[in-house]
Amino acid sequence: MEKPRLTRLTNIVTLLQSKRLLTARELAEKFNVSIRTIYRDIRTLENSGVPIVTEEGKGYFLQEGYQLPPIMFSEEEANALITAEQLILKNKDASFVDNYSNAITKIKAVLKYSQKDKADLLSKRIVFRFNQEKEKSSNYLMQLQTAITNFQLLEIDYYSLQKERTKRIVEPFAMYSTNLNWLLIAFCRLRNEFRAFRIDCIQHVRNTENVFEPHNMTLEEYFKLCEEKYITTPDKRLS
Repeated sequence: MEKPRLTRLTNIVTLLQSKRLLTARELAEKFNVSIRTIYRDIRTLENSGVPIVTEEGKGYFLQEGYQLPPIMFSEEEANALITAEQLILKNKDASFVDNYSNAITKIKAVLKYSQKDKADLLSKRIVFRFNQEKEKSSNYLMQLQTAITNFQLLEIDYYSLQKERTKRIVEPFAMYSTNLNWLLIAFCRLRNEFRAFRIDCIQHVRNTENVFEPHNMTLEEYFKLCEEKYITTPDKRLS
């Protein structure tokens, strides 16, 4: 089998491991080949024993439990991970830093010995000159992300920039970052509309053990709505 195709087949399996579902069109665009070529690649992988499941009209996914042997990283890919590590260590959310540090330790475990030495060297030669004091002003990012993906209804104690203390029941929708500070976009049942909350102003988060109906809106549509309406709130001004 020619090398370019072998590389593509390996990468297809890796992508299928990383996502719940992939369409033939997405794969064709990713590898700059025709959809017909992707169909042939999928058949080849199936004939080789890779348990690919076809969901009619939706795409492909790997049978649960199937795993490739440990992935090998190129030197450039390993360097990118180390660079990201140094950047994330400067983040102000403690839960984010802790979880990324644990994840990168597991990733480093599969690097070749020569790559580990280079990774250690590179980590000592990269500096991001902000948040020099390693300030940690929040600790809820990971919990909020889990609530977003599981549609968990949360109760938060919020101390706004205007020094107003309130208790809110919120439906987490999305998050974005500005200057290493994170903001939670959520539907606030107290105000009966979407609001943006700085998570360094959140004093406490409690999972109510209830779920809510997912919002039929993309993040891009939300920002477009904000631009049209130019919302100003006591929590955070959006533009």
